[in-house]
Amino acid sequence: MSNTSSSSIREKDAARPVTAHSSGTETRPNTAASDPFASPFSSRAPSIHHQPPSPSSSKVSFPDSSFSGPRRSILSQSSFGTPAFSSAVSSASRLSAIALANPPPVPNNNAPKAKFPRMKSHMLAEGAEVSKPWTAKKNPRAVFSYWIVYFIIFLGVAGGAVQCYFTWRNVALDRAPLCMVLDENFDNEDAVFGPNGTFFREVNMDGFGNGEFEMTTSSRNNSFVKDGMLYIVPTLTADNIGMNAVMDGTVYNITDCTFNITRPDNGFIVQDGIRQFDWPSYLRSCSAVSNATAGTVINPVQSARLTTQKSASIRFGRVEIKAKMPNGDWMWPAMWMLPRDSVYGAWPLSGEIDIVESRGNGIRYTAHGSNFVQGALNWGPAPSLNGVSKSYSWWTDKRKSFASDFHTYVLEWTPDFLRISVDTRLHTLLDMRFNEPFFKRGQFPDVVFNGSSLVALQNPWINGTNATPFDQEFYLILNVGVGSTTGWFPEGQGDKPWLDRAQNPPHDFAAALAKWYPTWPSNVEDRAMIVCGNTAET
Repeated sequence: MSNTSSSSIREKDAARPVTAHSSGTETRPNTAASDPFASPFSSRAPSIHHQPPSPSSSKVSFPDSSFSGPRRSILSQSSFGTPAFSSAVSSASRLSAIALANPPPVPNNNAPKAKFPRMKSHMLAEGAEVSKPWTAKKNPRAVFSYWIVYFIIFLGVAGGAVQCYFTWRNVALDRAPLCMVLDENFDNEDAVFGPNGTFFREVNMDGFGNGEFEMTTSSRNNSFVKDGMLYIVPTLTADNIGMNAVMDGTVYNITDCTFNITRPDNGFIVQDGIRQFDWPSYLRSCSAVSNATAGTVINPVQSARLTTQKSASIRFGRVEIKAKMPNGDWMWPAMWMLPRDSVYGAWPLSGEIDIVESRGNGIRYTAHGSNFVQGALNWGPAPSLNGVSKSYSWWTDKRKSFASDFHTYVLEWTPDFLRISVDTRLHTLLDMRFNEPFFKRGQFPDVVFNGSSLVALQNPWINGTNATPFDQEFYLILNVGVGSTTGWFPEGQGDKPWLDRAQNPPHDFAAALAKWYPTWPSNVEDRAMIVCGNTAET
């Protein structure tokens, strides 16, 4: 029975009429009945109908999809019972066929381009008259705003001219005739350092009241004249006696100590009504002992301190020095003046004039390095009441150090004013008018402690002028110090290797030699403070 049914189905399929598709090609008849190896109907390549797309649908229709007969599987059963596989055409292949049948239109470059209408012109017609109502009557506000601009410009120019005139007129100048007191060319060392020479080498190792770490010598290693220039060069004491001797087990007596020459009354003092020699001060000034247990050292640096105390001094006038500052951490170069006779008492009662001071630390030093120079006046009724904070200032070069070239430092000093400048009056380090007494300027307290009791503070310049104490003879000093315990090198700045209030700051400084000495140039020209010839006092 099964065979009969199968035969009937094949006969019906064979008898089904074959329709021709709109493509114009004929489909071959189903030969499954006559050829058992023919491909089944569902595996035949479909014929594509080109139908216009529906506006409401984007689907693509195929003719086989309208076939009303029963659908057959791609996997069909042959008459011999063996499954036959067909190569069906994929949907992607059908879509590709549609795309090839409808190629996109090719643009025609020769087609005429569409012309846009020209924009409407806003040019005035020839001969047209333009209305200008503002020319008939001017706006008062516009006129006022026009002229007020020029009036303000005029006021600015006129005001600037008036200010320049009065500033120029009020510049303090020393118009009095000057007489030459000192004009040194540094062309002969005997004339500079000899018995009657211009400069006196001060030999001392007590720190000069500032807690400095150097000793000053009379050696040519530390001060000499060459090619019309004066050199002051700091060197290591270890170069002479060795570092071990500096740190421990040595008694050092400085040669040619000048304590009894430079101190008042040749080093004698009055104590308990008796005049006697000041031996403790003499020993501090002329000798030192190194002891590792006690933490004392011999001054680790040797330098020079030159003065005109025995040769020249001035009371009012002009000092002009051309010099180059030294390089090297913790150096303290200075060109300054002290009173010859200390008329008003010991320092600072009789005053001090600092023409220029600097530091050898480089320009990166955060507490005013070698690109800063400072001028100042020291004065006060007692050592603990120094008015320097009210009479100092500085000048800076933002691009280079004052140790890289020579600069001219000038002091102008009259009964009415004192000015310190570098290179030009426009670069003023200090400009002070003597327009009020210094005791009033200092705003000192009425009473001070004297031991354990309060005493009234006396004015040491009560019988003087507005210029007092800077109204007496002062002499010139040139020196290069090293280190200090008075705050010239502030704590915590530049990796400072000592503390001012430590038990033995010179020992700490000497112990850190490997840290600071590499900053000292080996070339004397760079390490030294150099003063050019024609240094003048008038």
